[in-house]
Amino acid sequence: MSSKKLNTKFVTAGRSKKWTQGLVNTPVSRASTIVFDTVEEKTHATKHRGDKTLFYGRRGTNTSFSFQEAMVELEGGAGCALYPCGTAAISNAILSFVEQGDHILMVDGTYEPTRDFCDKILKKLGVETTYYDPMIGEGIRDLIQPNTKLLFLESPCSITMEVQDVPTLAAIAHEHDIIVMLDNTWSAGVNFSPFDHGVDISVQAATKYIVGHSDVMLGTAVATEALWPQLREQSYLMGQCTSPDDIYLASRGLRTLGVRLKQHEENSIKVAKWLALRPEVDHVRHPAFPTCPGHEFYKRDFKGCNGLFSVVLNRGNTEALTALLDGMTHFSMGYSWGGFESLILANESIANLRTATSPDFAGPLIRLHIGLEDTDDLIADLEAGFERFNKVLSQ
Repeated sequence: MSSKKLNTKFVTAGRSKKWTQGLVNTPVSRASTIVFDTVEEKTHATKHRGDKTLFYGRRGTNTSFSFQEAMVELEGGAGCALYPCGTAAISNAILSFVEQGDHILMVDGTYEPTRDFCDKILKKLGVETTYYDPMIGEGIRDLIQPNTKLLFLESPCSITMEVQDVPTLAAIAHEHDIIVMLDNTWSAGVNFSPFDHGVDISVQAATKYIVGHSDVMLGTAVATEALWPQLREQSYLMGQCTSPDDIYLASRGLRTLGVRLKQHEENSIKVAKWLALRPEVDHVRHPAFPTCPGHEFYKRDFKGCNGLFSVVLNRGNTEALTALLDGMTHFSMGYSWGGFESLILANESIANLRTATSPDFAGPLIRLHIGLEDTDDLIADLEAGFERFNKVLSQ
């Protein structure tokens, strides 16, 4: 790992002159065929094709090599594979290490497309999935089978925001030679250091905070030295590659990641504090708040937070939630987050998203992404939404 401070890394990572050619930013290099003038050149490229060497467009160009180098400097590990979206990163990273007859342990609060992949694709391929309580801790030992190949973590969990005890879970998994994979998107790869806490492969939807502008789909998977060759080659064989134009935008997003995350954090804390005092709110599920499950692990393991959190309401119904959501001025409804804009989604029931655990709350849940707008405007928007919500409930 580099000794540079984090904010310096955001600016300098991946900007070696061998990639930038003396420019501030690495140029966009588009290529399918790479041509060679001599047999010696072609032989050298073939031999080193897995090591940031121009060989064939699907292996990447200087644009992708620069970004991959930057991601390794930020997250750690030995190498970074690139994918066309976060879901592709998750599914292909898992497929790179499992085969028919294997068993995996998947956190019950996982991102819904990850669950669908396990239930609809892995099952068809003869890979069994057991879902486990995000807060299971030492109890994970009881779920390990002789054929358990992989333990998948997501911390915080999607929607319900449980923060997992990653070091404990990883240590137990390694006792049984089980690969530990983490969806590290919430931390943007920088607020939680995966390889310092026992993770073998850190996956992200770079679509979110790394890109930061809601205009690119991109996934990354960074692996340890031991697992990097297999992840790299298996992903390549499955045809995974990405657009250099998209990679360029992700590299540009890295340069402002530090200041954006800091502002998202400041804004989300302010809005979450306001929500915690609202009579409609049962509790706030923001990892930085004691009311969030696993808050103690957040305090221990994380360097900071971001704009994404959830709140559980005391009560509500479809009509009231619709009235709240439909009249928003600054919050929009959308199935992503990590951009500069604020988003809001409502879940009346979490039970249909879980199989191993049941929600420990009864009211509807609202997930918010707090963007870079002025928080006074966002609070006023939410306040007006609660007025509409209460009006419907009082009828």
